[in-house]
Amino acid sequence: MPAGYLQVDKTGAIKDENNREIILRGINLDGGSKLPVQQTSFFEKVDDSYWDGDNISFVNRPFLLEDAPTHFAKLKSYGFNTIRYVFTWEALEHKGPGIYDDEFIDFTIKVLKILDEFGFYVFMDPHQDNWSRYSGGSGAPLWTYYAMGLDPRAFETTQACLVQSHHEDPESYPKMFWPTNYARLACQTAFTLFNAGLDFAPNAIIDGKNIELYLQDHLLDALSYFYRRIMNETDLMNRTIIGVETLNELNRGLVGHEDISKHSIHMHLKLGVTPTALEGMILGMGKPCEVEVYKFGRLRPKLVGKKLIDPKGVTAWLPKDYDDTRYGWKRDPKWKLGECIWAQHGVWDIETNKPLKLDYFKYAPDGRFADDTTFNTIYFTRYWERFYIAMRKIDKEMFLFCQPPTMSVPPKLKDSPYMDSRIIYAPHYYDGLTMVQKHWSTLWNVDVLGILRGRYLAPPFAIKLGENAIRECISSQVTAMREEGRENIGITPCFMSETGMPFDLDDKSAYKTGNYSSQIKAWDTLGHALEKSKIHHTLWVYSAQNSHRFGDYWNGEDFSIYSHGHDHALEHGDDDDVDHHIKVSKAHATRADRAIARPFPLTVSGALKTYKFHMEKGVFHLHIDGLDCLESKKGTEIALPAFSFPKNNFNIKVTSGRYEFNSEERVVVWWHGAGDQELEIESTLLPPPIKAPTLREKLKQNEDQVNYFVVMLTLALLLLSLVIV
Repeated sequence: MPAGYLQVDKTGAIKDENNREIILRGINLDGGSKLPVQQTSFFEKVDDSYWDGDNISFVNRPFLLEDAPTHFAKLKSYGFNTIRYVFTWEALEHKGPGIYDDEFIDFTIKVLKILDEFGFYVFMDPHQDNWSRYSGGSGAPLWTYYAMGLDPRAFETTQACLVQSHHEDPESYPKMFWPTNYARLACQTAFTLFNAGLDFAPNAIIDGKNIELYLQDHLLDALSYFYRRIMNETDLMNRTIIGVETLNELNRGLVGHEDISKHSIHMHLKLGVTPTALEGMILGMGKPCEVEVYKFGRLRPKLVGKKLIDPKGVTAWLPKDYDDTRYGWKRDPKWKLGECIWAQHGVWDIETNKPLKLDYFKYAPDGRFADDTTFNTIYFTRYWERFYIAMRKIDKEMFLFCQPPTMSVPPKLKDSPYMDSRIIYAPHYYDGLTMVQKHWSTLWNVDVLGILRGRYLAPPFAIKLGENAIRECISSQVTAMREEGRENIGITPCFMSETGMPFDLDDKSAYKTGNYSSQIKAWDTLGHALEKSKIHHTLWVYSAQNSHRFGDYWNGEDFSIYSHGHDHALEHGDDDDVDHHIKVSKAHATRADRAIARPFPLTVSGALKTYKFHMEKGVFHLHIDGLDCLESKKGTEIALPAFSFPKNNFNIKVTSGRYEFNSEERVVVWWHGAGDQELEIESTLLPPPIKAPTLREKLKQNEDQVNYFVVMLTLALLLLSLVIV
């Protein structure tokens, strides 16, 4: 079982009941929890049963109960001590408003009890992407769209969203296309109403409440019901289950959109048919519209033309004769079905298709431009306050994981009445260049966070050249996010609840060749950044059903550290000792394990200064300001996964004290003196050599070199223009 009650000291360190500093490191479990058992994959084209969103079940998500110990043992073999437990609002309340799925909760409690037996810390993640499955992601129940007056059956025709499982050939659905749905009508409307309905849709009243309050109240009531059942029926709270998170990757919707006739300056991803907000509203009313089409460029989205989209009268809004009594709610008469909610609020004219208020969403009611900072200050904080009140009614002690919108500066909460010593800042980070290109470049990368924070005169100055600069680029971004949390949230722990690297790089070439060198380098760079910043983290993701053909079975993503039943081990030499790394990988169906299964300090008797794993040399180094634990039963503990330190073939050096290695638990316990203390563990087995690239990979590297040349030329021209000026 986990060590017990955790607390936070005045430095923001998490301490266990023995006053040892705790490092939380683990994995998101499980990618498959986004979908009900009736829909096993986004790669399957949907039939009519898909639209029966009331009668579904998430029982047996993430996997069968009898399989849980096998999966949890695999996760333990990585040295992980923490699970971010993924579930959705839809799993709790799919049947209708206020109707909860107790069978799913029963099943989840059983899974959580098994996690307890394996000694994991757990925090709960109410997950969403693109608002809902019905707009290309996961999260909210189908009935929430009906409550908003929208008709998901018409989303595809009207370009309100483009869903992989509705695509004519789901397997050819473009990579990284799903996030573009955030800038389409369905998601834009859903998130605007959820976050800011009171301000931007004041006439959207249902059951006597504005739609903002209606949706948020139902979500928080569902979460409260779920967590109360766990608290009342188990002893897991504040021992195994250490806390709960706000809502995964909340999106701004249209809030702050400068001009509805243009693409927002915040829209960094454009791919395929890309309507402006106004064009999306016009299409949503079933009217034809000529829309821009984009593809990926070398450095930015590239406009390739325009395309006429004609929904032929099909609208994204529920028809006037829709049976609005189905779920028992009462819609205010001023809120008319069959008509765009934004037209009803005077944003545009349905007859002429002309905008009436181009900047309707640009400003908050107090006149401030609703940029990221203002959105977080007003709208995220508004949700946070309601979340905080609801959760503190359940329990005063559980950690509340505060996750503002991705890559945004967190709101200033440190002096808020909705802040206490048991709040954890939980940002997310992904390397945008690798995500979009599906290629790991050792030549160049971009400081995306620096661009977003305005640290460069122009974006080309944010380009970093060479492997060392790339490692420092990612490390500095992660560290900067931690510091932003301290400045705005307060001296509280920073926990990166989601970060990872895709495995399907270079058109999945590794799955054919067995050469995972790019994936290993990418994950090692990320691991280095997390170690250097000393941020607690849960990696994305473990998906029990992952396969090389379909990845995580969701929108073409392929992040899982585990891939079911496929031999993808690196080639290796004949030496049996070196071969052990490979045998472990085969046995566990893992990928890039030497970069992911990293040693780290589970507990520190004293204060952690630094820790670092040098993957290529097989050396781990720990530096602490120690408390004297020479006579104590409890010492500093280091997880030592067999993936990185096979068998017992390693040497340990310490500056003081003694140590023991528990080969069954794969944990080194170190009893040391006070003050400045260091430990070094060095493997005596060389890891398998990284293979030379194949011809296909060399061609991809050549393409990368062309990109590198373009980058250098762009920089040169930019510098020349500055000199001339």
